[in-house]
Amino acid sequence: MAPTPTTPTRSAIQVVALGELLIDLVATEAGVSLVEAPAFQKAAGGAPANVAVGLARLGVPSGFIGKVGNDDFGRFLAQTLAANGVDTRGLHYADEARTMLAFVSLRADGEREFMFYRHPSADMLLRPDEIDPAYVGTARVLHYGSISLIAEPGRSATLRAVKIAQEWGRLISYDPNLRLALWPSAEAARAGLLEGWQFAHVIKVSHEELTFLSGETDLAAGARRLWHDRLCLLVITEGAAGCRYVTAQTEGRVPGFRVPVVDTTGAGDGFVAGLLAGLLERERAWERVPDLEAVLRFANAVGALTTTRRGAIPALPTRAQVEALIAARIARIDE
Repeated sequence: MAPTPTTPTRSAIQVVALGELLIDLVATEAGVSLVEAPAFQKAAGGAPANVAVGLARLGVPSGFIGKVGNDDFGRFLAQTLAANGVDTRGLHYADEARTMLAFVSLRADGEREFMFYRHPSADMLLRPDEIDPAYVGTARVLHYGSISLIAEPGRSATLRAVKIAQEWGRLISYDPNLRLALWPSAEAARAGLLEGWQFAHVIKVSHEELTFLSGETDLAAGARRLWHDRLCLLVITEGAAGCRYVTAQTEGRVPGFRVPVVDTTGAGDGFVAGLLAGLLERERAWERVPDLEAVLRFANAVGALTTTRRGAIPALPTRAQVEALIAARIARIDE
């Protein structure tokens, strides 16, 4: 059973996000492949970092643990986090490797195409001894993804942070972000993603990721196949359609929001930020369907608004923007 995320006594940080922080080089023209892209624009990226910024935008004090190169890109990323209100005391610098780069394009079929420069990159080199137990343990929630589980020593550093969170009785959140190109094989990816899965109380997963991990095309069957005793809430995102949820007692669906979509980059990370913000306000919401669905409605709104602007971090909304979108839907229903 998951702990109740009680207020920390030694830190103002509510959520610590751990994982990759990188430079996204995004094609300036949509509907083209990486080969066809005429130019690329620099942006801060990395799913856990996006979640940390998303939380800060929603008024939830957040911190980040990770590693970047001791180079201009690494300093740019540190400045970006700090400028967005994220605590960077857990950010480390590597002299032996450069900051990770990811080239990204949006193809004509709507799918994103990635090319990673990670041979190795600094984010892979975070060491277990660089994880401060007090920094992890005094937050109410630890959030991590699967990219940091791919290679050592980053894998061991991630698992040490998870162990610390367990020892302190903190809520543990996981996003199994599937990037097959970064793993040696599909089998290694499945094993690695499932390794991270076993520790979490709260998991956000896409339909594609759930199918990949479970081998089931039916969402309910896949969710039940991967359920474990620690897990309290599994959320399956479905893009503009909203999300489905599974708890130990029940399952259901919360519809999404119809918005003008510009760029879907970071929408899932925005959703996670909204989800964690909601769970901090409504503790153990998975035990009460009305509270849980209110939390997921909020998360859907955050994810939707993130698609209305280009880029992940620039598009992450404020709490006021999220509440306005929800209020506008309620007003339409009442008319």
